[in-house]
Amino acid sequence: MKLVSFSADGKDYFGAVSGDGIITLNDRIGQPNLRAALATGAMETMRKAAREAKPDRKLADIKFRAVIPQPNKILCAGVNYRAHAAEVGRELPKQPSLFVRFSDTLVGHDGEMVRPNVSDNFDYEGELALVIGRGGRHIAPERALDHVAGYTIFVDGSVRDYQKFSVTSGKNFPATGPLGPWLVTTDEIPDPGKLTLTTWLNGQQVQHAPTSQLIYSIPQIIAFCSDFTALSAGDVIATGTPEGVGHGRKPPLWMKAGDTLEVEITGIGSLRAHIVDEPN
Repeated sequence: MKLVSFSADGKDYFGAVSGDGIITLNDRIGQPNLRAALATGAMETMRKAAREAKPDRKLADIKFRAVIPQPNKILCAGVNYRAHAAEVGRELPKQPSLFVRFSDTLVGHDGEMVRPNVSDNFDYEGELALVIGRGGRHIAPERALDHVAGYTIFVDGSVRDYQKFSVTSGKNFPATGPLGPWLVTTDEIPDPGKLTLTTWLNGQQVQHAPTSQLIYSIPQIIAFCSDFTALSAGDVIATGTPEGVGHGRKPPLWMKAGDTLEVEITGIGSLRAHIVDEPN
């Protein structure tokens, strides 16, 4: 099942994708958004509605929103592919290296990714992300996947000159984190370690790697996160980017206004973003 957050007719909704249409779920589930639906344990109710109802909107007629609206937490694993660590001259982390993002950094599929006016060092990082479906604390790695609602795609847009002296600042400029296009539930992706991620900038392939190359697996990342914070339904965890980032190239390859970025992950689909400059 693919779950999507979107706006239409001036209102925000969530629903299940069915072919080229959407089954709107707000009224059927009695919740205002997908994060709330996950928090109330409505996965099976959503699945039943997706099986039995007919689409009431066309995908072509909606505006995609970040698949989880206003998540309580956005946790991101840094330097989690060996080849990426090598290209940026970093040692392999001795434990998962986590940083946080703010919810106002998120944008939806086919939306605008904003290059800040204080820097031209604007880099792309295509990533597999997971969404927590059942919260918990001190989750054992062997049980970690039971806490996942599904998987989606994330772009960790990075302002590299700011990141050099402050990871928090370099990762938290507004509208630099596309998330979507939808959430693919775990029944369709039983093993997230057997996917392939590919990133294109203006049609040129810039990243391509299997998720089997993650240094720390998804169960290990979930377990680590749950040791230092209580995870909640709707929390987003990004798992890191492979090699090929603009920062690691000579000369560097920075994104600029007018560029189009696309990240594809097998089993999920494609997330697209259009690069624009921040208004003066």
